[in-house]
Amino acid sequence: MMDMVKIVAFTLGEEEYALDIEHVQSIERIQHITRVPNAPTFVKGVINLRGHVTPIIDLRSLLKIEQVDYTDNTRIIMTKLDEIELGLIVDQTKDVMDVKAEDFEAPASCGFDSEYIGGIANIQGRLIILLKLAELMEASVGDLQQVDGK
Repeated sequence: MMDMVKIVAFTLGEEEYALDIEHVQSIERIQHITRVPNAPTFVKGVINLRGHVTPIIDLRSLLKIEQVDYTDNTRIIMTKLDEIELGLIVDQTKDVMDVKAEDFEAPASCGFDSEYIGGIANIQGRLIILLKLAELMEASVGDLQQVDGK
């Protein structure tokens, strides 16, 4: 049996990205985000979602992609890894799909290296970049903990 990965595909600008659905809790519309003083620029702030205060990260900012205004399509992908919850702002969510694990090529074999990228797959002519949530969280939460003074 082939190993399948279920992913949530989303866009940032012209590019398509994905996260393993195993770590996705929900997809929310953009809502009021409370700013956090002294936070890194990619930390937009926190939201209170169903009683949980969750940090919200602007993925464009974290991945150093040009900023754009939020639209009706902008979504927050609520993720959880271990005990850490994090919301990721994306331009638009596309679809949930099953991808064969071996369809993802290592980023290094594509000629570049990024700590956030788990692989790149060509699915029906769409190039989809699989992001590594653990590394994104480490970058974000590590910085957040510095803000909290922990």
